[in-house]
Amino acid sequence: MESSRRSPSLISPNPRQAFTLIQLLVGVGIIAIGIMLLMPVTRMPRESNRRERCIRNLKQIGLALHNYHDEYGTFPPAYTVDSYGNRLHSWRTLILTYMGDPISYAALDMSKPWDDPANAEVFKNTHWIYTCESANNSSLQTTYMALLAPNGCFRGSSSTSLHDFKDGTSNTILVIEVDAAHAVPWMSPNDADLDFFLSLDAQSKLPHNHGITALFADGTVRCLPADMPAAERASIMTIAGNDGPKP
Repeated sequence: MESSRRSPSLISPNPRQAFTLIQLLVGVGIIAIGIMLLMPVTRMPRESNRRERCIRNLKQIGLALHNYHDEYGTFPPAYTVDSYGNRLHSWRTLILTYMGDPISYAALDMSKPWDDPANAEVFKNTHWIYTCESANNSSLQTTYMALLAPNGCFRGSSSTSLHDFKDGTSNTILVIEVDAAHAVPWMSPNDADLDFFLSLDAQSKLPHNHGITALFADGTVRCLPADMPAAERASIMTIAGNDGPKP
């Protein structure tokens, strides 16, 4: 008589159990992929977000510069000097009050250099608005540089007024963003000059891949092409070079 018991090797698994196992494996895989996709976003914001933050930072700097102008009738000098002509403090320090930090400004000894021990505590304060996340360098360094030029807004220890702008504020550049290799301590009275600005081209290392981020005297921030012609670039550095818009 043939046995009614079936060979264990011929017994099929429960379809419901098999389907549940597949679902579990697929679910685990989806979760793993989701974590992998989210980790870079969590650890490092997208380049477009970092670029937008820099644009906002430069706009805030522009507002502070204009608030300084409203009070003193001029923009701050690129730097202050002592009786011997030695550089003391940067324009970035001079506008601290208008950047919402009057306490730090009041704590400074403006008669001593920025890196004097008397000013060390203020320097240690990280001013995030001077920091570009793409630079990946110390938070005490800045990549936002004023452009120093003989006929520019920033020309050393002397100050300029909006009345001096004959080329129009929308045609005059104040501050640019440089790459991490050219960053300086945020309180340092050192900035970019005409030669540096003119040397930038499509092969230059830039903080963002869209071009040169620049703050203009009217408070707007624009992205300039890295291959902008040298003559056009030189013209936007002057405040009275008769190279602004013609009536």
